[in-house]
Amino acid sequence: MALAGRAPAVGVDEAGRGALAGPVVAAAFLFFEKGTEIEGLDDSKKITPKRRELLFERLTDGKTGKWGVGEASLEEIERHNILVASQMAMGRALQALGEFSGVVLVDGLPAKHLRREHVAVVGGDGICPSIAAASIVAKVSRDRTLLRFGQLYPMYGFSSNRGYGTAEHLRALRDHGPCPIHRRSFLSVGSAAVPRMAK
Repeated sequence: MALAGRAPAVGVDEAGRGALAGPVVAAAFLFFEKGTEIEGLDDSKKITPKRRELLFERLTDGKTGKWGVGEASLEEIERHNILVASQMAMGRALQALGEFSGVVLVDGLPAKHLRREHVAVVGGDGICPSIAAASIVAKVSRDRTLLRFGQLYPMYGFSSNRGYGTAEHLRALRDHGPCPIHRRSFLSVGSAAVPRMAK
């Protein structure tokens, strides 16, 4: 399905909110031209990893639009909560985007901790081009971070599960306990914790 960009609307979305490990990452995206069409652009969760990578390269080639990426760290997730941390990441993505005029469209419910006027669009990553673009940039950016963590902590399968609670991941938590990038405040992690920490 082809979705047309509707500049100057800036789309904002996050990735990693429900994961058991790693940061939460957000992206903001603004198409340069109204009516830009990207074949296959859709909610990042609905397309294959290979297609996401191809779309990411297209979206970030400097010709299609401008974007910004922000993240909230594990420490911030634990200190506040995942909702607040997600919206902190969104704010940082908008800062990284730089100056722009126009409305900010955020996927999902109103982001009350986002210090920027915005319009919430439930299911926006499936119907709004700029939010769909932001969802892909956020997802691929975070996936690449988890691939690097996968090299540091191979026993958890981060290269395939991206920090989410798959059966393999939960089994590794039971066997090895949490590593330094696990979100210990999340119930599944807390129930699997053991006295030692993986190095």
